[in-house]
Amino acid sequence: MILFDQLIFGPIHSRRLGLSLGVNLLPTDAKICSFDCIYCECGFNTTMQDSPIPSREQVYLALEAKLKEMVEEGQIPDVITFAGNGEPTLHKDFEGIIDDTIALRNKFCPTAKVSVLSNSTRIHKPHVFSALNKVDNNILKFDSAIERTMQLMDRPTGKHINVSWFIEHLKKFEGRLIIQTMFLRGEINGERLDNTTDEEVEAWLNALEEIRPQQVMIYSLDREAPTQNLEKATVEELNLIAAKIRERGFDVSVAG
Repeated sequence: MILFDQLIFGPIHSRRLGLSLGVNLLPTDAKICSFDCIYCECGFNTTMQDSPIPSREQVYLALEAKLKEMVEEGQIPDVITFAGNGEPTLHKDFEGIIDDTIALRNKFCPTAKVSVLSNSTRIHKPHVFSALNKVDNNILKFDSAIERTMQLMDRPTGKHINVSWFIEHLKKFEGRLIIQTMFLRGEINGERLDNTTDEEVEAWLNALEEIRPQQVMIYSLDREAPTQNLEKATVEELNLIAAKIRERGFDVSVAG
């Protein structure tokens, strides 16, 4: 699978965000996450072993150097995106790093957005909630409103994580969030999985009505997954789901 081998990576052209400069707050040789998703391009979780996590100062200096370089070359990012080899909000200095990033963005590329791609599992932490409320694009994962499907797809490592928990805490952002959902089908240990069915989509849409996000991003597989027997949702299927989202009054983007 694909691991990001640098603290600052890219810029890359994101299907959803434009020219994106990536920030990886986790080790460059291990995947550390509070989910263990069946579809993650970084593969399944690994152990920490001796893999170092970058310090707040290291992130600041590396991001400052890269932004200086990009400005000198006339290449301004559309977005600075926290993603990488796992869940970025696991970093103990996450809020401080967000503060530093906003300051550097304001200095070097004030038109760029700051985005965080998070799996939503740590939004109950006050410092994480505070940090996510500071960024331009607070992109939070919500793959299914049906418990068994969510557990099969996302495989959360925390026992407290369930669909009701997600909805309860996502509502606390009072609409200042973007919901991101992966649509796919397949077979996991002999059990059929498909979150594109009418039942799945209706339950998910009803959850969106409660959460009231400012935007919804839907997508399907784009790269190799660590689990075999997964099938990509077609662009036609995604567009049909998008039409239903718009009927509920939500802004939606589709990446096939």
